[in-house]
Amino acid sequence: MFLKSVKARGFKSFAKPVEFGFEPGITVIVGPNGSGKSNIADAVTWAMGEQSPSAVRGGSMQDVIFSGSDRLAPAGMAEVEILLDNSSGLLPIEFSEVLISRRLYRGGAGAYFINRSPCRLIDVMELLSDTGLGRS
Repeated sequence: MFLKSVKARGFKSFAKPVEFGFEPGITVIVGPNGSGKSNIADAVTWAMGEQSPSAVRGGSMQDVIFSGSDRLAPAGMAEVEILLDNSSGLLPIEFSEVLISRRLYRGGAGAYFINRSPCRLIDVMELLSDTGLGRS
């Protein structure tokens, strides 16, 4: 199992949609200070269900939503999708690829999805348990 891609929009410094693709093997992300490298790791952690704002370097969970800039208005929601290769069958689901998504709206409502089907946080946690991913 490996991380195939991360898509984010409205998440932290990613006001516009962005996608990062990963291949098996060693992958690094390089860039100057302030370019958003840490926000990519935060996006993955957040999509997998992290509930602590401090774990994604925020004071409240609303801090993950793009707050605006001189040229761009604040986003109304943050969304992150992580695509996992499951050809090894490590995840207990009968799909060779698994898409885990999370949304958070500025008003506080949020949602989780597995393969674009709405689900609960506990469903994401159970899917990731015993894989080396997630909380434990």
